[in-house]
Amino acid sequence: MLLSHQFMNMIIIPRNSADSNGESLLRFALTNEPVAGVVFDGLCKQRGIKMDSVLRLSAKCNTGKTFYAVPYEWEIEPFKSRHQNKMPRQSLYNRKTSVIRYKDNITIPSEHLRSTKQKGDLNQWFVVSNGRFVTQINADFLDRVLGGIKADIVAVNAEPGLLDQREKVRLTTEGKVAGFCRTYSDSVEFTFVSVRWPHHLFIKTDVLDRVLVDGILPLTFTSLSDICRSKEIMLRAVNLGGMVLDLETEDGLLSFLDTTLLDIQDSKFDLRDLNEISGDTRLIGKVLLGKNIRIGPKAVIIGPTIIGNDTRIEGGAVINSSIIGPGVCVPEKQFVLGRIIRGTQINWERPVRHKSRVNLLQDSHGPFRKWPGISYARCFKRIADFFAAAMVLILFAPVLILVALAIKLTSPGPVFYKDRRQGLHGKEFNCLKFRTMIMGADKIQDILRIVSQVDGPQFKINNDPRINTVGWFLRETYIDEIPQFLNVLFGQMSIVGPRPSPKSENTLCPFWRDARLSVRPGITGLWQVYRTRQPMKDFQEWIHYDIEYIRNLSLKMDLSICWKTAMKLLENFIDQF
Repeated sequence: MLLSHQFMNMIIIPRNSADSNGESLLRFALTNEPVAGVVFDGLCKQRGIKMDSVLRLSAKCNTGKTFYAVPYEWEIEPFKSRHQNKMPRQSLYNRKTSVIRYKDNITIPSEHLRSTKQKGDLNQWFVVSNGRFVTQINADFLDRVLGGIKADIVAVNAEPGLLDQREKVRLTTEGKVAGFCRTYSDSVEFTFVSVRWPHHLFIKTDVLDRVLVDGILPLTFTSLSDICRSKEIMLRAVNLGGMVLDLETEDGLLSFLDTTLLDIQDSKFDLRDLNEISGDTRLIGKVLLGKNIRIGPKAVIIGPTIIGNDTRIEGGAVINSSIIGPGVCVPEKQFVLGRIIRGTQINWERPVRHKSRVNLLQDSHGPFRKWPGISYARCFKRIADFFAAAMVLILFAPVLILVALAIKLTSPGPVFYKDRRQGLHGKEFNCLKFRTMIMGADKIQDILRIVSQVDGPQFKINNDPRINTVGWFLRETYIDEIPQFLNVLFGQMSIVGPRPSPKSENTLCPFWRDARLSVRPGITGLWQVYRTRQPMKDFQEWIHYDIEYIRNLSLKMDLSICWKTAMKLLENFIDQF
């Protein structure tokens, strides 16, 4: 469940136009066993896929808070099965989940509405989900978005282009390229209210009586929008970063079932005793069998695969990651890969598509480099940073007090300067330093950039007029960077690592940026101790040494950098006197 909002969820299974086989794919999936059991189970659970990382609208399906609205003419009987004791224990067959059949409009049972109204919680939502789509949206992010939108109804669509690690081209009003923007966290954008049902519709419970006339929910989103306008109900639409699968497509349905089957234990759906299976047949991985199935000799079935009722698979056939519908006969030595086979008119010679399918369970950081959980880079480096930072802050506590007094007495403004920088995987934080410049120095920088003495996105000039009275001494002795040990203590930085850079600099070099943001930025690093400051080569050295550090990160390298940094600090400090 989300952190501060409560939900009651309704999943609408929409009518969709028939495909080339004369039947919608979703209707096929929901009206044929054992595919239907897996789909219903997945629709209930896969509203959220993973509790720790994504939206779970139906976390309590077995309490009656989730119900389905299905077309009246669809022959769906999810609670009646002679073999329900053989179905997965977590499937819909063993849940107290309501099913509503609709023709023109959807009548919501009064008991559901009463239970919602009795809560009296302003943060409670009545959620209508489009059963055609399965989405993966970050729960905490969605919670913040809903809490920040002043609206009675919020239409939410998952948009992959707004996920983290995505890059967008920014255009001018004339359609010319203005630049590129890459985000390191999921983002949101307001959009126009569409005429189609969104992936999720959040309705505040205190306006339900005004939206649902006599408990009836309009079947078209246009009708619902008209009701909102006529009754002055605020409706807003947003796109959120998230993954989405369309269950009316082969790739979408197969990916969805792949994910659902991975969550089921083998022992929970073994129906081999109800079928005729040759002794030398090989079942590999998650293979879900219906009833009255005959599998010939030397057949190979590789999961995740679902075989429907009354199916015949002849000898030598190979089936991999597919769905075989009821009543289908797979010919001898036929190879089936990544397909949904149904009906009687089957084109066995159709070329195999090699398009990769989406796995909603994947949890990766894109191009960032990774290390094992128990390793120096991932674990022991952080432990060493914590204790080293704590020790430095304790030892230099008197110095910090004296420097703070000196800054206050010689220059108006705060003692510390906070600059937004990007850290591990692009997460932004306030990088702390003692303030060494006059107030408003960042605004003056744009004027002085024409005389910058370094190449690339960074800025540096000798005799910088923005530096205050004690700033020169603090910079030359690097005392101004001691507060960054607080960033290290909080886990935002490391003692050794790439230079912490703002988003404006990182977006100019995506591939280099992805490498350097694989680790926490450091107070010191290879670039700081080995740079030559040759004209027009500083930026190239910066890139070279940052990538070199990521490629060869080790305890030996960190100790070497710390030793060279200490020697350089001592030398610079002595030079001041």
